[in-house]
Amino acid sequence: MSTRLTVPLRWGDLDAQGHVNNARFIDYLQEARVDFLLSGPVADLIESGLVVVGHQIEYRAPVVYSETSLAVDLQVSRVDETGFGLAYQLWQRDQLVAVARTELSPYDLARQVQVELGPTQMDWLERRLEPVEPLRPLAFRPMTDRARSAPMRVRWSDLDAYGHVNNAVFFDYIQEGRIAFTAAAVRSMNDSIDQGHLWFVARQDLDYLAPVLFRRLPYVVRTGVAHLGRTSLTFCSEVADPDSGQRFAAATTVAVFADQRGRPTPVLPEWKQALERFRLD
Repeated sequence: MSTRLTVPLRWGDLDAQGHVNNARFIDYLQEARVDFLLSGPVADLIESGLVVVGHQIEYRAPVVYSETSLAVDLQVSRVDETGFGLAYQLWQRDQLVAVARTELSPYDLARQVQVELGPTQMDWLERRLEPVEPLRPLAFRPMTDRARSAPMRVRWSDLDAYGHVNNAVFFDYIQEGRIAFTAAAVRSMNDSIDQGHLWFVARQDLDYLAPVLFRRLPYVVRTGVAHLGRTSLTFCSEVADPDSGQRFAAATTVAVFADQRGRPTPVLPEWKQALERFRLD
């Protein structure tokens, strides 16, 4: 059973290319998800503790600013004692702009451990269960000494009501790390918008491994190249503590090179040659 919700756009959601930034889509998923969960007997999960285990998002079309809200069709895709999955379709007017999946697990904030769903919660979710076709997972390649590291400092405003960095903010961290990586590896890639080209994210998977807490010392985002395609590049990234080595998140991102009209175009050979030395083989 699908539930339709609406999520307003903000002018500040736009990026330098004039479209809604890919990381903001995760905010929209979160807003729709919270509205959905607060409508039933699982609302207490929001207060007691509910963590995102992973996101998958496939971007189908750019979103432009409008006073008309996005429509989000949301359904429960999986339920068991350990947690549940949600599936989304995001629409701008009549155009499908993204499909996504989220895995969630109940969490005891006091003990800092995952717990099980209660019978009432499971019953409510199961009555809304509608199996959906899974998204093909993206393979994550572990970091090697070929990856580059960029410092990542947590802002106080990155924290959510649980006192951890909010799940949606991780997409900002991964994006900042990727931009720092390409700026150091092939500076002209970041300047390509000035030559009439675009980069757009076609797909992202992100797995959450541990909560990130506020501290003044920076964490790091490590980034490397997983695949060099004809019109696309696949990056793998992780958020980690540079001192202890603890990993907090792992992500795979597919970025497509396009002309000003959004049509995919071949990645320049000199860029691919320069990126070879950062391949995570």
